[in-house]
Amino acid sequence: MNQETIRLGIGFATGRKAFRKVMSAYIYSWNEFIKKEQPSAKIELFLFVAYDLSYSNAQSTDFTNLSQEIVDSFEDIIFIDEKRAKHTAMDIIHDDNLQEEDMKLIFSSGYAGKRNAIVYAALKNQMDYLLFLDDDEYPVAVTNSKESCLWSGQYVIPMHLKSIVHADITNGYHCGYISPIPQISFDNTLSQTDFRQFIEAISNDVITWESIRTIMKNGGVTYADTKILTDLKPQDVPQMHSCKFITGSNLCLNLTKPKRLFPFYNPPGARGEDTFLSTLLTDRSVVRVPCYTFHDGFSAYRHLLDGVLPIRLNSITAESSAIITRFYQACIGWVRYKPLLLYITDACGYDKKILEIQHILELVLPKICACFQDDNFYNLLPEFRKYSKNAAKHYQKFIETQQSWAKLMDHIESSCR
Repeated sequence: MNQETIRLGIGFATGRKAFRKVMSAYIYSWNEFIKKEQPSAKIELFLFVAYDLSYSNAQSTDFTNLSQEIVDSFEDIIFIDEKRAKHTAMDIIHDDNLQEEDMKLIFSSGYAGKRNAIVYAALKNQMDYLLFLDDDEYPVAVTNSKESCLWSGQYVIPMHLKSIVHADITNGYHCGYISPIPQISFDNTLSQTDFRQFIEAISNDVITWESIRTIMKNGGVTYADTKILTDLKPQDVPQMHSCKFITGSNLCLNLTKPKRLFPFYNPPGARGEDTFLSTLLTDRSVVRVPCYTFHDGFSAYRHLLDGVLPIRLNSITAESSAIITRFYQACIGWVRYKPLLLYITDACGYDKKILEIQHILELVLPKICACFQDDNFYNLLPEFRKYSKNAAKHYQKFIETQQSWAKLMDHIESSCR
């Protein structure tokens, strides 16, 4: 990018009413940085919000009614609801090379479609970079010191800007309540071996049993690594099983070369759009930047945004029905996208691994249900079988989405000439 002013988009795919408060925290942090660290920097901020009214029975004003102070921090604010997304799609298909089916693939329902709509809007508005943030992650890091919490503010936006110029993608770290897995007291009902087999069977390759066991010992909390916080050194994301794994937030995309971008995709009714994007990044420069966001997975620590910093964080135990429900929902998400992930990364061994996972679920699910006293976990097996059966179909849609996206990037480039 050879221009004096950087145009940075901030993207939220959101459904939570707390979005405005979370977004404000990042902007206050950014304004503080600019005033103290780089007062002469020429950086323009733009806000892109794709919101879902059904997620928490919200109204549009829960997202659009921003304070004047926040509005003044942005050059422009673009809100994308379902109606606007449809209008955008209809406008695009006037291009002879793009059809209605292309638009349905790219701007599908679900979070992948919302993220794609944000990327497209950012490109149309000539952003150089686009930083995705989540509505349940805050710009602070927590470390553990002698059983008490130490907190530090994080300059999330500046850290990405520093590295994204020389990368295709930058991705930060996460702390807090990242894992939905509660603390469990293993016994004859559910042994540690049983639970390890279960987690390794349905989760993705990033989740290792050692990391899960450490998090469980910490009461379900992931603490920031002090070495990362103090060294401040970006690191290349390594390739693992044909993937460069990224997360969907604290994630920045370089938009200066649209044809190097890939679309987000998830199977119908599933998540994992960040994981499936990870499978396409073999020849892309992906950099992990040294900044954390605190994931408030249970919406229990919103007071952090008011400056109330707890000395200790509560443990996530299986005694709470809300925690069990969240773990169940996470497991449903995992079994819905695991088949397609296997189909993409290990097509030759797909059938064998699917049978192995089914066998593990058949053996362990009765014990999982007994441990959590919740028979809903039995649903995991039919869901896994359903998505395994449709993995080839979902893979075809995955490929077609990329092909439609390539047409859209051609459209972007031609319209900018």
